[in-house]
Amino acid sequence: MLIGSLLVIFLVLAVTGVSVAASLGLASFVALIFVLDEPISIITQRIFAGMDSFPLMAIPLFVVAGNAMGEGGITERIVKFCNAMVGSFQGGLAQINILASMFFGGISGSAVADTSSIGGILIPSMIKEKYERGFAASVTAFSSGLGPIIPPSITMVVYGIITGTSVTKLFVAGAVPGLLFGIGLMLAVAIIAKKRNYPRHPKCSLKDKFESFISVFWAVLMPVIVIGGILLGIFTVTEAAAIAAVYSLFVGVFIYRGINSFEKVYRIFKQSAILVSSIMLLIGAAKLYSYLIVIAQVPTIMTDLIFDFTQNKYVILLLINILMLIIGMFVEASAALVIFVPILYPMCMDIGIDPVHFGVVLVFNLCLGLVTPPVGLCLNLASKIAKCKLHESIMQSTPFYVVGFIILAIITYISDVVLLLPDLLIK
Repeated sequence: MLIGSLLVIFLVLAVTGVSVAASLGLASFVALIFVLDEPISIITQRIFAGMDSFPLMAIPLFVVAGNAMGEGGITERIVKFCNAMVGSFQGGLAQINILASMFFGGISGSAVADTSSIGGILIPSMIKEKYERGFAASVTAFSSGLGPIIPPSITMVVYGIITGTSVTKLFVAGAVPGLLFGIGLMLAVAIIAKKRNYPRHPKCSLKDKFESFISVFWAVLMPVIVIGGILLGIFTVTEAAAIAAVYSLFVGVFIYRGINSFEKVYRIFKQSAILVSSIMLLIGAAKLYSYLIVIAQVPTIMTDLIFDFTQNKYVILLLINILMLIIGMFVEASAALVIFVPILYPMCMDIGIDPVHFGVVLVFNLCLGLVTPPVGLCLNLASKIAKCKLHESIMQSTPFYVVGFIILAIITYISDVVLLLPDLLIK
């Protein structure tokens, strides 16, 4: 009865267009009050407990850092630097799009922020240079998926808090998969650009490359300070997020001078507050839902069902990937993590899967959900910027889906790709 009410009510509400946070909260409310007959105070207690975490403070601080860098004019500088590096390649603007997303992802840690910032500049430019609208949207959406993988990553912070896994190790472990995904996308674009004869930009001189690097230097330095400081043990992840927020505001105001009015400062904190409040509400509601899932013994039931079918680690990883690919099509990444990690994590620990490896695989998997319909937040947003229908973007995305699935298979079954760097750098 408890399991049925939790699942049915959540699915009905989600399908009818109710937000994921509200769907989780209402399903939990009905299950608690009418099925378990528990006092209503448990709802507020559990929601607050889900959000009452010191490491969670890193999320609003990283969001402020990303918004401050975006408002400070960093996006244009990143695009200029990437143009100097890869603009002369065939399909130069598409290559710039991917490389710029790799840099911006290391600053904002948010795929949606990447899509709106990079896409707002490059998609119109790509259309002017006769790239298909659907192709411009798909390149932007897939390259934006690098944001939650390349450190610092808000999604990694959420997983680390849920499982107690070292966020530092998760950050470092995401670097190689993010780099592989970026290189894979650039190779796919190179093949398509040659086939379709997309234009290339004039080659930049060494002087131009150096000047563009100097222009972007202060922005690129931020993730270096954050990750370097964490690895050297100078500060924790939460302290690093605070330093990133202060640093980004300082650079935006005093160095790049893009933040030159109170209105812009207000906009930075307003946008950050809106995004953070939605994330926190989602985490709180999902924590309440997860609490009920544990009471209903769903993790135990799921583990028994799968173990009755197979105890082979590689088959179980395949089943989890298939499940999360489907879930990612309908549920936002942070919500999916908070709902399903408490179910899947104990089983994976039972069969000896490293928690860092499992976390990176899950996050990468859910990043593909950002470009997979029907929800596909990044693909939908990029299609709106490109002013094209969603199915046009989907049709142009086939080569990038192939790249994504190949990288997912590599990091799933060759754990050293994920774990080698954190094992070398973190003792």
